[in-house]
Amino acid sequence: MTYVIAQPCVDVKDRACVEECPVDCIYEGGRSLYIHPDECVDCGACEPVCPVEAIFYEDDLPDAFAPYLADNDAFFSEPLPGRDAELGSPGGAARLGVVGVDTPLVAALPPQGEATEAG
Repeated sequence: MTYVIAQPCVDVKDRACVEECPVDCIYEGGRSLYIHPDECVDCGACEPVCPVEAIFYEDDLPDAFAPYLADNDAFFSEPLPGRDAELGSPGGAARLGVVGVDTPLVAALPPQGEATEAG
């Protein structure tokens, strides 16, 4: 089981969850953040600090956001646009840095509002 970041994060990327995550498993794409499903230890520290309520335990993911479960996995398990290989398990978001691209699901969304990068 894992936590999932859904559509409310797109174009917001507040990053409070990144600061709270004890295992550094929240990675930054171009427009959204993504939780690595194999690196997440299910502690739940990220969920209550998200100001836009975009983080859900996978069993509690609303039906409207169901595609984001596979999407968070795809960010790591499939090659992203402009990359030849999948990210796999980089061993920590800080070590990898900002990826700067998103999955096709997120990339296809219309702008969600003004981006902020607090934290």
